[in-house]
Amino acid sequence: MSIVSLLDLGYEKNLMSQEDRHMLVFYDYPSDQRSQSPDDTSSADESPHETGISLEHTNGDAPYIGQRFATHDVAYEFYSDFAKRCGFSIRRHRTEGKDGVGKGLTRRYFVCHRAGNTPVKVANENKPQRNRKSSRCGCQAYLRISKAIDGGLSEWRVTGFVNHHNHELLEPNQVRFLPAYRTISDLDKSRIFMYAKTGISVQQMMRLLELEKCVEPGYLPFTEKDVRNLIQSFRKVDPQEDTIDLLKMCRNIKEKDQNFRFEYTLDSENKLENIVWSYASSIQAYEMFGDAVVFDTTHRLTAFDMPLGVWVGINNYGMPCFFGCVLLREESFQSLSWALKSFLGIMNGKAPQTILTDQNMCLKEAVIMELPTTKHALCIWLIVAKFPSWFNAILGEQYNEWKAEFYRLYNIESIDEFELGWRDMVHSFGLHANRHIANLFASRSLWALSFLRSHFMAGLTTAGQSKAINAFIQRFLSAQTRLTHFVEQVAVAVDYKDQTGEHRTMQQNLQNISLKTGAPMESHAATVLTPFAFSKLQDQIVLAAHYASFQLEDGFLTRHHTKLEGGQKVYWDPREVIISCSCQQFEFSGILCRHALRVLSSGNCFQIPERYLPLRWRRFNSLATKTSSSLSDQGEKVHRLQSMLSTLVTESSKSKERLDLATEQVSFLLSRIREQPVSSSQVARNATYHRS
Repeated sequence: MSIVSLLDLGYEKNLMSQEDRHMLVFYDYPSDQRSQSPDDTSSADESPHETGISLEHTNGDAPYIGQRFATHDVAYEFYSDFAKRCGFSIRRHRTEGKDGVGKGLTRRYFVCHRAGNTPVKVANENKPQRNRKSSRCGCQAYLRISKAIDGGLSEWRVTGFVNHHNHELLEPNQVRFLPAYRTISDLDKSRIFMYAKTGISVQQMMRLLELEKCVEPGYLPFTEKDVRNLIQSFRKVDPQEDTIDLLKMCRNIKEKDQNFRFEYTLDSENKLENIVWSYASSIQAYEMFGDAVVFDTTHRLTAFDMPLGVWVGINNYGMPCFFGCVLLREESFQSLSWALKSFLGIMNGKAPQTILTDQNMCLKEAVIMELPTTKHALCIWLIVAKFPSWFNAILGEQYNEWKAEFYRLYNIESIDEFELGWRDMVHSFGLHANRHIANLFASRSLWALSFLRSHFMAGLTTAGQSKAINAFIQRFLSAQTRLTHFVEQVAVAVDYKDQTGEHRTMQQNLQNISLKTGAPMESHAATVLTPFAFSKLQDQIVLAAHYASFQLEDGFLTRHHTKLEGGQKVYWDPREVIISCSCQQFEFSGILCRHALRVLSSGNCFQIPERYLPLRWRRFNSLATKTSSSLSDQGEKVHRLQSMLSTLVTESSKSKERLDLATEQVSFLLSRIREQPVSSSQVARNATYHRS
């Protein structure tokens, strides 16, 4: 009598113990007794090792010879559930027969996921090889099922079962990480796709799904890697088709909003190479606040392997504002030059006074080429972000001490003091041979404040602004399912930023401003400047009271009342209403310094001169509310004139001959302007404009 006959009679438990059944190979027919391996052609090397590990299973859910299943898929699911409980997974292996041919499919093998051995790949120099590790170790555990006809109906019976493993089996809390048991349902896929379009990170997606399903962190039936692979599969579209969709979308936006602008280039194969775009609100914001701009090119769309550039600035309420975006095929001098040139075209040819970028030689050359009148500086917070990787391992416990000394040197006013302090710092920390230190010193004129104080920065060098700008960019950076989705998410982020800005503007305007000195100069400034700008000026007004001023032949000397030496030199011309200070804070930030304010106060000035309350820091809501075209045009012209004057001062100060010529010509121009009549309606419009 065969073993199958005994099993059918219910004598299985009397024949052998549960452990014995797992250790043996069972055959129901002599024709099945060909090999212990699921491969008929297996060699002796593929047989189980003597050190193999057998599974001791104590419940009655193990497969057994003669067990019947309606279909081979049902058998697979049964064996898979058994494997999961025991600490391994399975995969489909060999088949005998073929559906629709002869007797059809007659036999199937399911094997342990570690069955077989990794085939040796022949190296191909023209084709890169993926150096992936394999978990296969020649495990011989398997289940064989054969098709049988019983009463005219087909069914599948277990005809072979080996539960002998030559590897450790996983614990229940580990087996769930095997690929076979990590699945993402269709519902979860749709939600992940929706999350990907909104731009949230994969970690945030996982946390949201855990909360929705009420499972503990880490116990979803899939991992972060699975989600990333799924998102990657969303992107597996024809790149050419994706770029065509992107251009089509930009054209559709342009049809709906004529103020939306974009430029692009195609390569020799008529494929998208570079594209730059900006929105109506961004172009309007740039017109007022594009005097100082950060061009951040440190990000990359990894899904498309494209460098990303973002132009951002700061508005009159101290909040980041988006100006434009560019995607490039490569970060070369040619592509970056094209990006800057296209950006200027979108912004009606208006160049910023100052542009801050990362340390990029190609970008530096592109700025020199396309923005010859713009001051190029390096963005300090993009440099500082690299410090941990540059200096942490080298300095060890001294890293924080060194970083504090770096910031002290960064803020020093005197160039001579900076360079002397830098040499001392290099000597103290033993950084003579460090290439990063050498590169920083070589480019010091582009990042150290002692070299930049004569150029307008609008506060973009502060740590607070760096965090706000980076947070804004991160809102859309992770939305990388497709190029069109990315551009959509940029628009959403810009719209969100505009709405948030309006809300914060309203909050600032509703706050009661507390005057600290009661001086007429302070109360006047509070009615003109935004709360953000006024708070900066108010700090200087309060500090001005601690300074003494001494009149000299060519100006004033101001110093703190506790100091007997040093101080700042202030030039004040009451007739021309011109004041300047050697600390150059106004040129740097657009906010008068304590030294100049002290001299104005001692000169019986009860209001800060109009020219020292810059338009870009004033209270007006032209970006949030509709103003009349005449006021808007006048504001733009005033701002443009201020930009020209700033450039005039910078260029004139480079030599005595330039300065003499500029002074002569400006004096003549000023006398001509004063001869022009001023209508009462124009005066009224000016008053309205300054109050709004």
